Amino acid sequence: MKGTQSKTLTTQTLPLEAQALRDTGGRVQFAYAWSPEHAGIELRYICAVAGRPDFDVWVLPAAEEVPTLAEIWPLIGWYEREIMDFYGIRFRDHPEPYPLVLREGESGSSNNHDLARHPPANGRPHLPIMEAQDVQQLPFGPIRADVMESAEFTFFYIGEHIIHYQPRLFFKHRGMEARFEGCRPDEAIVVAERISAVGSIAHALAYCQAVERASDCDVPARAQSLRVLLAELERLYNHLHYLGHLCHTTTLKVGEAQGKLLEETAKQLNARLTGSRFLRNLLVPGGLRRDLEPGKWLAEALEALRVEFVAYVDRLEGSESHLDRLLTTGYLPHRVAFDQGATGPIERASGLDRDLRRDHPYACYSSLPLRVTTLKDGDAYARQRVRIAEAQTSFALCQRILLLLEPGVVRVACEPSPLSEGLGWAEGPRGSLFYAVHFAADGRLARVKIKSPSFSNWRAFPFTVHDTNMMDYAINEASFGLTMAGCDR
Repeated sequence: MKGTQSKTLTTQTLPLEAQALRDTGGRVQFAYAWSPEHAGIELRYICAVAGRPDFDVWVLPAAEEVPTLAEIWPLIGWYEREIMDFYGIRFRDHPEPYPLVLREGESGSSNNHDLARHPPANGRPHLPIMEAQDVQQLPFGPIRADVMESAEFTFFYIGEHIIHYQPRLFFKHRGMEARFEGCRPDEAIVVAERISAVGSIAHALAYCQAVERASDCDVPARAQSLRVLLAELERLYNHLHYLGHLCHTTTLKVGEAQGKLLEETAKQLNARLTGSRFLRNLLVPGGLRRDLEPGKWLAEALEALRVEFVAYVDRLEGSESHLDRLLTTGYLPHRVAFDQGATGPIERASGLDRDLRRDHPYACYSSLPLRVTTLKDGDAYARQRVRIAEAQTSFALCQRILLLLEPGVVRVACEPSPLSEGLGWAEGPRGSLFYAVHFAADGRLARVKIKSPSFSNWRAFPFTVHDTNMMDYAINEASFGLTMAGCDR
C-alpha cells in the first residue's frame, strides 16, 4: 500500500507485534477487512511508528478466528466488532463480543457489503445489573431534542450522580463506505465530501491523497498550498461554532450569539472565496477543480475576524459563570485518552502531543511554522483552550499561505493503476482522519475504509461520564465536539 511499509503477519505473530509496537511508543490507528479479487478476506492494521513520517500496515490473511488486540490496544475493540458485524470473522477473547453497528436480526449484507454473507447479528450490549437501592435507570433517545443526531444513552444514577453511562450509536448507519465501491476515483470525491458536512475538506483531502499515493501522482505546489488554506478555513469555522455551542450548554447566551456570529462570518468568507460555505466541489484527485484567487481582500477579512476573535476570547476568559461550569468537568486522564484512541483536540487537552500535520506532514505543512498546543488538565476547560489556540494558529497559517502563494497550475492527471492501493490522511478539526483505498482491475474503487475522528472520540467519551453529575452531561458532550455523522458512516 502506497504511503506505508507493509508486513505480513500470522495469527501467532499478530499479538507479539502489537505488544512490541506499544512498548516502543507507537500506536495502532485502525483496522479493517477487505477481500482482494479472487482471494479470501484479508485484515489490515494501520500503525504509526514512533519517529517515522510514514505508517506501517500489517496484512493478515484472515482465518475464521483471530486473536483480539483489544486487551493490548483497547481502541481497536470497536474496529474488531465492526469487522465481526460485516465480515463474520470472530475475534477470540474479545471483551465486548456483541454487535456494534447492526441491530438484532440484521445481516451485514443489508448495508450493501457483498462480502458480508453471514447470519444475522445476535445479542446486544450488556447493561450492568444494579442492586443498590435508589438507583434509577434513564434510557434517553434515540430521538433527541432540537437538531441533535440520533443516539440512545442509558444512565444509571442516584439523585444527580451518574453511576454508569452507556451510549448506543449507529441508528442511522448509511453504509457510506460501500457507496464508494464501483465508482471512478474522480466521481467518488462527491461521496467523500458528504460523509460529514462539517468535515468536507478534511474528508476530501484524505481521500484525494490516498488516490494520489495509489497513482504516484505529484500534486502541484499551488494546489498543495490552497488545500492547506482551505483546511485551515474549515478548522476556523468549526472551532468558532464549537465555542458558541459550548456557551449554549453553560447558558452563556451572549457568548453563544457572539460565537455563532463569528462562525457565520467565517462561512461567508468561505462562500466568497469558493462559492460554498462548506468549501465543497473544489478538491479532486490531482489537485483542485479550479484555481482560486484569494487576493488582498481575504487577508484583510481574516485579520478583521481575528481581532474580533481575540476580543471574544478575552470576554469568555472573564466570564466566571462560564468557566465555573467547564473547570474539572468531563475529566479524561492521559492514559485513558491513549488507550481508548482519543484524537485531535481531545487527546491534546489530555497531554497527548500528536498532530498529523506535524508528525506525518502532507500537502505543504512541512514548510509551515505549525504550533501544536497540548495541556494536561484533561477537562472541558482544557478542551476549550486547545481549540482557541488552534484557531489562533489557523489564522497565522492562512496569512502565511496568502503571503507566500505562488502562481502555477492547480491540477495534474491522476489515474490509479489497476489493483493499486493507497493510504491518505488529514488532521481534521476533530482529529485524525484516514482513508485506505483499493482499486479493482478496471480502475474503479473496490474498497474504501474511513477512520473518522468522531468514531475514535465517541469511544473515549463514556470514560468522562461515569461518576459525574447529570447537570454537567450536556456541557461535557459539547466539549468533545462529537458528530454522529462522522461516527456512523
